[in-house]
Amino acid sequence: MDSLPISRAFTLIEPGPVVLVTTHDAGKDNVMTISWTMVLDFAASFAITTGSWNFSYAALESTRACVIAVPTIDLLDTVVGVGTCSGRNTDKFAKFRLTRLAAKQVQAPLIRQCVAHIECRVVDIIDRHSIVVLEGVAAHMDPARKEKRMIHAIGDGTFVVDGRRFDRREMMRSKLPPGL
Repeated sequence: MDSLPISRAFTLIEPGPVVLVTTHDAGKDNVMTISWTMVLDFAASFAITTGSWNFSYAALESTRACVIAVPTIDLLDTVVGVGTCSGRNTDKFAKFRLTRLAAKQVQAPLIRQCVAHIECRVVDIIDRHSIVVLEGVAAHMDPARKEKRMIHAIGDGTFVVDGRRFDRREMMRSKLPPGL
């Protein structure tokens, strides 16, 4: 085996889906790219890593709400663009031609171009680790959208995309929550 510098160890397990997180504060919508996400349990609890360095963080603190929007590979350049500019001085919805849709439970918008959305309430902010804990309050999927492959960041400026699915639900039935 080859050695890998410990400073790059995160690239081995980072590849969760890249998401867009929308916020709404003081009459303004914003969107940021987040690649550090985590599912906390089957009850729609999630965590994202962000902090005061992101313009949207103040909105998360004050409104205690957001939307996790799941983009697909056809939006890769948009996702990277959103993540490399600030909402402090850019209307990212206009710049990247993202279409706002009204959410049902929170003021932050859904993004029409994304395949799925989770409307969330902020339940905790763990400052020491820059972790925002979220509770999902509504979820949406666009079954008509043809592209469904999600993007995964490696952390070094490269990305991988979902591929073929392998169904092992029957083998795992005893470990899955009812209804899955």
